[in-house]
Amino acid sequence: MKAMILAAGRGERMRPLTDHTPKPLLQVGGKPLIVWHIEKLAQAGFTEIVINHAHLGAQIEAALGDGRQFGVRIQYSPEREALETAGGIANALPLLGEQPFLVVNGDIFCDFDFANIKPLKNGLLAWLVLVGNPTHNKHGDFALHGTEVADAGDDKMTFSGIGVYHPRLFTHVERGTKAKLAPLLRQATLSHQVGGEYYHGHWLDIGTPERLAELDQSLR
Repeated sequence: MKAMILAAGRGERMRPLTDHTPKPLLQVGGKPLIVWHIEKLAQAGFTEIVINHAHLGAQIEAALGDGRQFGVRIQYSPEREALETAGGIANALPLLGEQPFLVVNGDIFCDFDFANIKPLKNGLLAWLVLVGNPTHNKHGDFALHGTEVADAGDDKMTFSGIGVYHPRLFTHVERGTKAKLAPLLRQATLSHQVGGEYYHGHWLDIGTPERLAELDQSLR
């Protein structure tokens, strides 16, 4: 299975840190955020990684190269302007192929073992990893009924930014156009085509300089 790291966001909430450095290259614990992901993916056996980028993307390519320093092969999917999550994934489909693939948000930090990610079965279009609701997302995103993800229900949880998707989920997203992922997932839940699991481990959405500093301190 191939993996994709989403790295095209502008990081507005992280300014001024992201004015001259792309968010994925911000350092925590002595190395860039995105390197933590790449190393964990490599440890889990993922050798083919696609990374999209827009804001200061040349810096990302210069820092990571072709991936051989991490024991992986990296291909890039550049965007003139950030295409949102679904738009970025759809734009990268020629690199991702026709089989299901793993996608990880570049602006999270977690100790999830990617080797344990569930493959898509029984016609599912997506498999989501859900986590407990942080203070900045108290109402959650999706409900989990057994292993089925639903848009409606009590005790909604937060989507972690880790998921496996079938290319067919993006059939109606035109390449090069902006599109959000959440509406596609919610539509797929209506036909019972989204599965998921709850992850109890450490997870953090690094959305502010304060959270970045706290994570850096804890890792050091």
